[in-house]
Amino acid sequence: MQLTLVNGEKMEAFPGGRGICPLCGAETIAKCGPRIMHHWAHHRIRDCDPWWENETSWHREWKNKFPLECREVSHTAEDGEVHRADVKTPTGIAIEIQHSTMTDTERTSREEFYQNLVWLIDGASFRNNFDIYHMLPDPKSELAQDLLWIVAKRHMNGADNGLFFRLSEALEEDPSVTKATLRGSGGWGLIHGIHEIEYEVNQSYTGYHQYDWVRPRKTWLDAKCPVYIDFGDEYLVKLDIYDESGLKCVQRVSKHKFVHDVMVEDHAKKIAKRFYPINQGEP
Repeated sequence: MQLTLVNGEKMEAFPGGRGICPLCGAETIAKCGPRIMHHWAHHRIRDCDPWWENETSWHREWKNKFPLECREVSHTAEDGEVHRADVKTPTGIAIEIQHSTMTDTERTSREEFYQNLVWLIDGASFRNNFDIYHMLPDPKSELAQDLLWIVAKRHMNGADNGLFFRLSEALEEDPSVTKATLRGSGGWGLIHGIHEIEYEVNQSYTGYHQYDWVRPRKTWLDAKCPVYIDFGDEYLVKLDIYDESGLKCVQRVSKHKFVHDVMVEDHAKKIAKRFYPINQGEP
């Protein structure tokens, strides 16, 4: 744990420190050796929260992006079950910062417990299996409504650079066709390249890209709550579905915007949905 109660106030670990666990009320002691990250540990039990995992420096760096009062906040369900969210914002969004692998059962349990939850995943261990391809126009744009993108895969020449069909051309042949049915039929008509619409794509770009995840951690693909992956640069990538064709995509979101939005939006699914100027000094 990063924080415990000392004289009724949340505090970080300090040499010789003792406190009280905010979740279970048990005694905690500070661990502040020269070769370990300073933290609190339960004096006689391993941890009172079964969803606990060993904290890495990556966890700690993310927690420290938020005010002290938002870190390690106890959350109680209607049936009395209690867990400690890594971060819980004043607007009610819980953030679970996850480094280790997770079973479907545990993921589902946490999503049902917190409900208004966003996942923040450490992608360092699978970065080499995750390819991010060409830009996509904003899925809400007029341009996007006419485009059906060919799915890009590693080692598929061409599609990773951006190939698409036009729905308008398919409608000339079959007025009942939709993006969903066109995808199921394997496409129709001429194949176009992104170079034909490069300017228009740039004008309507809001961070969306095609991607391919080789040997994915499938539990995150099945998640009901938003999943953001941190690959160590200034952007997070959010797993998403682009449109009614079912095309898998990611949206690149700056870390600064992510932190800002979770502090001001009231639901996890509203993060990165609005675009407006953000002062760099804001949380």
